[in-house]
Amino acid sequence: MNSTAIPQSEQTADNVTGWFANRVADVGDMAITAVAGIGDVTLFALRTVGWLFARRQRRDVLMPSFYQIGVLSLPVIALTGLFIGMVLAVQSYAQFKALGLQTRLGSVINLSLIRELGPVLAATMLAGRVGSAMAAELGTMRVTEQIDALESMGANPIYYLVVPRFLGCLVLIPALTIMADFMGVLGGYVYSHAILGIDYHHYWANSRAYIDSFDFFMGIFKSFFFGAAIALVSCHHGFHCDHGAQGVGRAATNAFVHSFVLILVLDLFLGIGLNNVQDYLRPEGPRSLL
Repeated sequence: MNSTAIPQSEQTADNVTGWFANRVADVGDMAITAVAGIGDVTLFALRTVGWLFARRQRRDVLMPSFYQIGVLSLPVIALTGLFIGMVLAVQSYAQFKALGLQTRLGSVINLSLIRELGPVLAATMLAGRVGSAMAAELGTMRVTEQIDALESMGANPIYYLVVPRFLGCLVLIPALTIMADFMGVLGGYVYSHAILGIDYHHYWANSRAYIDSFDFFMGIFKSFFFGAAIALVSCHHGFHCDHGAQGVGRAATNAFVHSFVLILVLDLFLGIGLNNVQDYLRPEGPRSLL
């Protein structure tokens, strides 16, 4: 009787080929899912913007969203900005002292806050506090079929549920960014002057000499994109969450994670673009601390 057993080497090669094919299939599935997700979010954003201009928003619908997003977010953003300014003073002082540039400390602290840390921290706090709440709230409405009930009554859920939240994030995040900037600058100055003993006149004089209006504009301009991204991503996850309590929790978690990643990506590309604009407007280059 002839043996038809497959040699061990051929079995190993088949196993390796099968494992490699499965990994390629997994990568392909991830790519398709990512592209489909981006397309779904894009369509969701287009519908939101369409309803934003299609009909006037009601005051009684907008005010609760504005209060929840703006007023209730002020304490946490103010506290975060205050301590971030102090942390920057603590971490930067030793290096500046070694160079004999203690009085220039305010320049770096305030520039870092106004251009980068203020907008990013305000957006991160908004994503954590408001974005997750919006995703959980809309997800609960989806699970309990309240969104389906709105559609059955002829009301568009995007107009009544998404547009007010989108407007709240878009309009109020610049004000929250200004609050984060102000508290950060205040915290850095208080620590630098009261604890580190830096003269207040040189602290503010160097800050004014190194920071101009375009730096302030950069932070405010980026905050509009951050607010729009937070609202759209969070509401999209809430609208498309899975059934059950686990689905709502996953939607809230994914809303924050994806919003935070998108904030960093937007910050990178907006920073590159705005830096190029600044170089065009100021061809002599950045001001030197020395």
